[in-house]
Amino acid sequence: METYSQATPKQEIDNRIDNLQNVLTKNDISGALILQKSDFFYFSGTLQQGWLYIPAQGKPILMIFKDYDRAKAESPIESIVSIISPKEIPDLLKDMGDLFPANLGMELDVLPTNLYFQYKSIFKNREIKDISTEIRLIRAVKSPYEIEMMQAAAVMSDKVAAKVPEILEAGKSEVQVAGELEAFARSLGHQGIIRMRLWGNEIFYGHIMSGASAAVPSYMSSPTGGHGPGVATSQGAGFNKIGKNEPVLVDYVFALNGYLSDHARIFSIGNVADEFLRAHEAMLKVQKVAIEAGVPGMEAGILYDMMVQEAKATGYEEYFMGTGERKIRFTGHGIGIELDEFPFIAKGQTLALQEGMTLALEPKAVMPGRGVVGIENTFVVTEKGLKSLAHHPENIVVI
Repeated sequence: METYSQATPKQEIDNRIDNLQNVLTKNDISGALILQKSDFFYFSGTLQQGWLYIPAQGKPILMIFKDYDRAKAESPIESIVSIISPKEIPDLLKDMGDLFPANLGMELDVLPTNLYFQYKSIFKNREIKDISTEIRLIRAVKSPYEIEMMQAAAVMSDKVAAKVPEILEAGKSEVQVAGELEAFARSLGHQGIIRMRLWGNEIFYGHIMSGASAAVPSYMSSPTGGHGPGVATSQGAGFNKIGKNEPVLVDYVFALNGYLSDHARIFSIGNVADEFLRAHEAMLKVQKVAIEAGVPGMEAGILYDMMVQEAKATGYEEYFMGTGERKIRFTGHGIGIELDEFPFIAKGQTLALQEGMTLALEPKAVMPGRGVVGIENTFVVTEKGLKSLAHHPENIVVI
């Protein structure tokens, strides 16, 4: 089987570093110290434990605690050194001819407070500035290489969806179906870990839920929740038995070589009631509006409003993205090496779409006590609108 486990190309890493250096120079920041796992991987090509220093001008330095040999094999960065403690960083920069930074950019959106104070003490009398938004904006626009990686993940998403009819049976529990489907995903190369940036949010592969259980809300920043296997997780597949003639939501993320594809389809064992068919068709119409309107220059918040208006026009405003005061106030999200990247298709968001951005749209109708229908696909922004990376049929699949 063909795999996609190759190292990130050197030119790709060089371009990313150039983009960040341009931002640092523009914002009068001497250099950036990258710690967060996704950003570290994005700019260095490795996930080995360490610190990546990128000066506003000059060559980056990759400082590795564990494992140095693997980092050397995985990263195309030229200057890679082994260190034991971040306290060594200031002297190391001086020894390598780098000016001691007058100020330092760090990812303050995710940096724990204790670590912030630690780095404040290491870099005495130096200002630490937040560069998390700038990094996320750089990462939001994908290169052809990244889009290729996401396309490969989307192909696997389609294969996972195509496997569902072979596994889904009345009387099986949601977690049993989830286990069988997840094992299949692993056989295709699913990396297992799905990274999210939002503090306190986590997900395991995705959600498989049937009938009324799919409409059970949870703490997750998602229109669907589910019982989960217990109170320690409280989301996703639970021990509910799958029945006939009810919608089964398979909302899974495929993670391949660091890159993600978010993908949801509806299945049923036997025909579902007409109310579900009508609601599902309405969600497909909402998606169609967004696909056509999602051109470069479109503000994310306006696209959100258009989707909400279409849901209202089709008569499903009450159920769109949840119900009541706690319904989710977004209809899509950026995606790449994290599940919650820029742009957010949410109320009031002014970030304009750019060609090469990738995002997942997830219009869903959540009907408490009955079930969930809808769709989710991963798209790339093109000059003509949104192009789906997945191709599995979008209608409710009846088994």
